[in-house]
Amino acid sequence: MDWGLGHATRCIPLIRALNNAGYKVFIATDGPQQTLLQQEFPHHRFIKLPGYQVRYSRTKGWLPFKIMQQLPALLRIVQWEHRWLEDAIEQYGIDLVISDNRYGLWSQKCPSVFMTHQLNIKAPVLLEPIVRWLHYRFINRFTTCWVPDQEQAGGLAGTLSHPSKQPAIPVTYMGLLSRFEQGNHTDQQAITILLSGPEPQRTILEEKIVLQLSTFTEPIVLVRGLPADTSSISVPPHVKLVNHLSAANLQEQLLKTKLVIARSGYSSLMDFSRLRCKTLLIPTPGQTEQEYLAKRCAEKGYAMYVDQSKLNLNDVLTKADQSNAVFASFNFFEETDLKRLMATVFVKASS
Repeated sequence: MDWGLGHATRCIPLIRALNNAGYKVFIATDGPQQTLLQQEFPHHRFIKLPGYQVRYSRTKGWLPFKIMQQLPALLRIVQWEHRWLEDAIEQYGIDLVISDNRYGLWSQKCPSVFMTHQLNIKAPVLLEPIVRWLHYRFINRFTTCWVPDQEQAGGLAGTLSHPSKQPAIPVTYMGLLSRFEQGNHTDQQAITILLSGPEPQRTILEEKIVLQLSTFTEPIVLVRGLPADTSSISVPPHVKLVNHLSAANLQEQLLKTKLVIARSGYSSLMDFSRLRCKTLLIPTPGQTEQEYLAKRCAEKGYAMYVDQSKLNLNDVLTKADQSNAVFASFNFFEETDLKRLMATVFVKASS
């Protein structure tokens, strides 16, 4: 899935577990997601699979209409990727397909898993039944569904991953997915700002933040979230600008950070939860999932959040110094969980 880098980063621990269990893994993706995963898995076979290339609007209110405008093209891509997969299964001898939110990657030729934290898609109340019907119509074509969250106490994603009605296929909670390992926070000095997500909103937030950085004196690390880009922008001397950091380098950076400022994408939240980072969340305007997650994290005392339109970095520092927000302890996916997950696939497939 190419909606930001999170869908790629959260696949890293699953790919590692499959490798260590002796499976031969092909990675189908494209663009920045492929660049990121190639850095983590340089010896793997990559298959070019174009993404959905969804564009966001510049204004919050127009986003639903922008998405609706792209729906016909998205449905055509889903149909195309299904035909693509049928050929790929034959060409590469594939025995199992794991699809991270790619609706067309199901097949009757071999078992297929749909992996998503968003069983319940946030939409206007009158539209939710229609959205859920369409959503589940696609999901039910798969063999089974894996949810990267814990089943207990609403998990991290709340009603997104714990809907009142589940799909017809078996649903298994796999634990939260994070590419990071737990570590100790030391030498917490700098503020780390992580940019991510679809355009043009990634650039809009970047421009807003850069304008405010000139009034800062504290050290800042600004990670632009552009793994395939070599361009640069002008920033003050106290700001370290990085287009992308590998998983190991980003973990090292976050463990010595006193405050993380980032979008409230679910994969990012799983990473921040793993490292117990003090975090300020800025949901992408109009993206109902991120707005829900940011507000829920604030209500639960996991993190702080602010609307992009109200972002003031000086205020953020003051609030952060006074905040005791910290992520709770969740159940994370470990390599020992892979056997349990694979059993749900092949038991279903053989029954």
